[in-house]
Amino acid sequence: MRSHDLVIVGAGSGNAVVDERFAHLDVAVIDEGPFGGTCLNRGCIPSKMLVHVADLADGIRDAGRFGVRARLDGVDWPAVRERVFGRLDREAAEGEQGRRDDPNIHVLKGHARFTGERTLLVTTGAGTGAGAGTVTLRGEQVVLATGSRPAVPPPVQESGLPYETSDTVMRLERPPHHLAVLGGGYIAAELAHVFHAAGSRITLIEQEDTLLSAQDESIATAYTTIAADRYDVRTGTALTRVEGEPGRLRLVLDDGTTVEADTLLVAVGRTPNSDRIDAARAGIDLHDDGRVVVDAFQRTTAPGVFALGDVCTPFPLKHVANREARVVAHNLLHPGDPVRTSHEAVPAGVFTRPQIAQAGRTEQQCRQEGLDYAVSVRRFRDTAYGWALEDGTGFCKVLADRRTGLLLGAHLMGPQAATLIQPLVVAMSCGITAGDLARTPLWIHPAPTEALSTALLDLDLDLDPGADPGGRPERPS
Repeated sequence: MRSHDLVIVGAGSGNAVVDERFAHLDVAVIDEGPFGGTCLNRGCIPSKMLVHVADLADGIRDAGRFGVRARLDGVDWPAVRERVFGRLDREAAEGEQGRRDDPNIHVLKGHARFTGERTLLVTTGAGTGAGAGTVTLRGEQVVLATGSRPAVPPPVQESGLPYETSDTVMRLERPPHHLAVLGGGYIAAELAHVFHAAGSRITLIEQEDTLLSAQDESIATAYTTIAADRYDVRTGTALTRVEGEPGRLRLVLDDGTTVEADTLLVAVGRTPNSDRIDAARAGIDLHDDGRVVVDAFQRTTAPGVFALGDVCTPFPLKHVANREARVVAHNLLHPGDPVRTSHEAVPAGVFTRPQIAQAGRTEQQCRQEGLDYAVSVRRFRDTAYGWALEDGTGFCKVLADRRTGLLLGAHLMGPQAATLIQPLVVAMSCGITAGDLARTPLWIHPAPTEALSTALLDLDLDLDPGADPGGRPERPS
């Protein structure tokens, strides 16, 4: 049995835990896939590189609205795919080689399962063309960062017919003629945008009544309307079975309708990979949804075992995983002075067309919690820069505590929403009131940010002079 000071299972954000501060430790890093995890290889980064191409293509198609004569001759998908994955595959390989070149780090390519307390059996060589073998190792401390995988519902699995997920669809040799997308969340929205711009006909199938149902109700309703003008949208219906043959699929829905497509993309959510590590043998508890249980310091229920990222977090986002990795790194090195992870005001973006961003509570959550809140909506078309953009759909929606003026939530839809929301995230994270944010800094005119500042000024607040706004929250690590 090999022994290490630290064993990290997962080379996505788990790989970010170790830096020069760990040079005195003997570290093992285990992963069965390419270094960089989901984000680099089959998630956030390739999808956003493809989304940028889609935005360019759609921008050319829309140029006539601005008096610009332009014509799109098509999207060279093989060239686009090569540009994206030629770079990312190289980044993954270089990241792995960099770890292999470190004399203090031992890299194992394989699948790890616990056999006992901080003890793992690693099956190596599977799927690599090399002979499979096993290695047993133990860590004085262990970090779990095994991520998640696309969920596949039984009607698809049981059909025996081919399907794509976000893991595979971006590497297709050519865009589908007709892509049926099962699911209506952010992955479905982004990839529908990508393949529609590349020339595919799109059908979106979502069992909820709107697309992006986890978003604020105003965003979800507005986006569903926009998507229905662009795609064949089937909401309020579920898949019952898949029939046909490869390349000629027939999806039967529970409302009695059918969809015929050459390619099916399954984008109904993700499943934590905790079921693949024999967590119980290590004394690691799981939530009902499969996530590893961790405390505010990212410690699992097993002594000496930490977890981070999609395998444990309620916010399966790369920037959250990276923050959790920094917390784990600190707590590994400074067990007597641990820091906590803050999940307050977690921002998220949906890189579709139009772009969407959110942070904090939705209006429906404010109602469910019985909060006394004020809401304000300002549309981009009511600002001078909105005129320049000819934007008729974008808006900023802010929610604030009526008595203290502290922001409860922020929701944007429109150009560069994921960038524009950041001042509101800063305010929520630092305890800055809506009034202070709107009136203290100068806001550039004309700029899209005016939609934010005017939305803040329009809030109908009933400030209580004696109320404590709470100030800046406890500083997260």
